Amino acid sequence: MTDRLPRRSGGGDDGPDGTPVERLLREAMSARAAQIGAHDLRPAAPPNRRVRRLRPVHLAAVPLFALAAALAFGVLGFRGDTVARQQDPGPAATVTVTETPSPVPTPEPSPTAAPTADASPSADADEEAGPGYRPTGGATGAPLGGQVPQSTSGGTPPVTSTSSSSAPPQTAAVPYTFRGVKFKVPPGWRVSPPKPTDDRVCVLSPGAPTSAQPGWSPDSCEPYGVSVVVYDSASEVEGATWPTTADLGSTSGWGHQPTCPIWGRPYIPTGPYASVGAPVRTKDIVAGRAIDKTQWQVACTSADTFTAQLWGLPADQVFIVANGLKPEYQAGLVSLLDTLNVSGHPAPVQVPHQNDVSVSVEGIGVGQQVPNDGSAVPVTVTYRNTSQTDYAAMVPFVYADPYPGAPAAGAGSAVRGTVERQDGAGAWQTYDIGITKPARDGSNGIVALAPGQSVTLKLRLKLTPQDGAGVMPVTFTAMVVPQQGPGSVVGTRTIPVRVVVK
Repeated sequence: MTDRLPRRSGGGDDGPDGTPVERLLREAMSARAAQIGAHDLRPAAPPNRRVRRLRPVHLAAVPLFALAAALAFGVLGFRGDTVARQQDPGPAATVTVTETPSPVPTPEPSPTAAPTADASPSADADEEAGPGYRPTGGATGAPLGGQVPQSTSGGTPPVTSTSSSSAPPQTAAVPYTFRGVKFKVPPGWRVSPPKPTDDRVCVLSPGAPTSAQPGWSPDSCEPYGVSVVVYDSASEVEGATWPTTADLGSTSGWGHQPTCPIWGRPYIPTGPYASVGAPVRTKDIVAGRAIDKTQWQVACTSADTFTAQLWGLPADQVFIVANGLKPEYQAGLVSLLDTLNVSGHPAPVQVPHQNDVSVSVEGIGVGQQVPNDGSAVPVTVTYRNTSQTDYAAMVPFVYADPYPGAPAAGAGSAVRGTVERQDGAGAWQTYDIGITKPARDGSNGIVALAPGQSVTLKLRLKLTPQDGAGVMPVTFTAMVVPQQGPGSVVGTRTIPVRVVVK
């Protein structure tokens, strides 16, 4: 059977003229339109005969449906090339061609230095790490931790250090725990791991040399670092030579270390050396406690001088030492102090019955500002007997320790302010807040406190303009005062406040 609509070789696309059926219909319609002339465009003549009856609609619709079906079949079922390409009567469609730009070669990336510092462990996650925590990255030098890994030969491995060029710098403070005392190692600083029997740990500044030993000798942290000293037992406190609480009040508290910690060349001096001028004593608030600080200027020779700094928490027997540290590392030292937390370190010297009575205070808090203009600061104190001992004559006593802002501080002078106490609904009794020991005659008030019972007292603190600005510890105690012999503390609470000048 001969194909009436032969395909052109290489065809396969209907193109813009459509299918063969569409082209035939279009050619027929164009030929019929060409036969119509101007004479054919006259008005139609009026009908002159009777209108013929129309066929039923369904009979007339059958051919139309057949024609539509044929057209649909031709459009959907046939694919053919043009039989004779003729120009359509209408104007040809305009096709806009968009040129595709040629690909531009991508230049090779220039070599850049890859980051070498790993992210330090987050402070929130590390806070719970506890003693012996060792971060996987961070500070240069030996890993952080309270223990030193033992060598296979049975001896203690040497302390090694690496320079900052071979290890990524520490970019965030890293938590560290030593004997229950927590603090954060400042960015760029590193810990020299202590021996298991050491009562101190050395935190080296970023400028410390990378030699095997942190300081001038195997046991020294000077002048390149800060020593955190923690005494764990009463025997350690009694056997300690330096630092001690007595060194805080000494004019030569640094003198137990016969070294001259000059940065870059520490040495043992051949002659005597002494403090230059009077030591500077201050108090501040660290870990919710009042901390004492003493600072000395020391001259080894006329040319070699250094600054010695000692902080101490006497009740906790925790000390911070920095001798000869460069001034540019003082900010890191202060940040270490700001993160100090001694709540996990029990006081090494336990006083019998000191915790028999719990003391809770409302009205003032740690660091609260107290004006020195004589205005009253209301305070409520509650004493509760948590022991099985019946205290029939307990003295609730409040006093303020001398502080650097007090008149002639350091010479035995007391705070000039007063404390007023109201017993029940009675009148207010006034006492000198600078007296640190209660009277034996009971004039400071006596209360009975059986096991499980409590008593609440109302107080008013007043300071005078003679009481200068500074950190003033206020101590609330429960004492048993016999007629003879020293009294005993059965409960205590100390809150350091900041005296402000008005």
